Amino acid sequence: AHMEGKTYCAPLTGENQQTVQMADLTGDGAEEYLVFVKGSGEKPLQVLIFGKDASEFVFLEQLSFSGTAFDQVEYVQMDTDAGYELVISSQLSDQLLKSVHVFTFASGSASQLMAENCTRFITSDLDWDSAGEILLLHPGQTDTDRGVAVLYGVENGIMERSNEVSMSEPVSALKRVITGQLHGRIPGVYVASAAGEGAIITDVYALVDGVFTNVTFSSQAGTSVQTLRNYYVYADDIDNDGVVELPSLMSMTPMDTDQAEQQQYFIRWYAMAGDGSEVNKMYTFHNFAEGWYLKLNESIVSNVTVQPGKNGIDFYWLDGENEPRPMMTVYTFSGQDRED
Repeated sequence: AHMEGKTYCAPLTGENQQTVQMADLTGDGAEEYLVFVKGSGEKPLQVLIFGKDASEFVFLEQLSFSGTAFDQVEYVQMDTDAGYELVISSQLSDQLLKSVHVFTFASGSASQLMAENCTRFITSDLDWDSAGEILLLHPGQTDTDRGVAVLYGVENGIMERSNEVSMSEPVSALKRVITGQLHGRIPGVYVASAAGEGAIITDVYALVDGVFTNVTFSSQAGTSVQTLRNYYVYADDIDNDGVVELPSLMSMTPMDTDQAEQQQYFIRWYAMAGDGSEVNKMYTFHNFAEGWYLKLNESIVSNVTVQPGKNGIDFYWLDGENEPRPMMTVYTFSGQDRED
């Protein structure tokens, strides 16, 4: 009866994309069942919530939302004394803008803690207190203004909002958002945006001395993370040590003046600390066309240059005194005989 005139409407993004989902919303140790459907009217998107009494399903309540489709659903324990909070975003007519709602079920039924419009949200525990927070990325006042990041958390059953922190680019340039750890094992959120054609710039957000901060703006030099012009490279834990590294371009020394016009780069990977300082971690040469990279020792990277050879990529040693000395060639084998 509850499905009459309605169709299933599963969330489109995130890890929870099932039409029927289960979560202990009330914190009583028993899971509730959530069914995502679409009907008609001003608020066509609906979540039907059921409990289970012995072998019977019992209808508990219905949550209704505006929008064209469910975008993302997350279950976050934002208050350690209760069950999971339900975080739901729905797509509005403008596909860039989402409507985000947060509900708590601590009293046994749904109570809305927050309703905001944003472009993207991500959940994380930035203060390591075992209670999650929600980071929302909002548009600026105009389409060309830089976006705004805001952190929300629950304290004593009340949703609290952080200060607003700027992004480096408008939210329309947003490309990727991941969570990870800064140097010193500080939890952070890494937000990558396009900065011109083929370039990426990354903002790093963390709680520094309890204050929500864009760490990339907080260095003493007053500079943000370098824009990687013509290099479409994202932050990554490239050395698998549990800390996210950021890429920075390091110019190769050209072999001759002709090569200088076609500048090539190594990538310096560094971790960022809470004060905005950088800790060098690794140097690599990336061949993006063929999909491989080579790790280089920091002590030699300033004396190495690379150029395409007849059959591979040639590496040369430059000491500034004699002719460049060939070091090695990296060959890429493809085709049916590549393993031979």
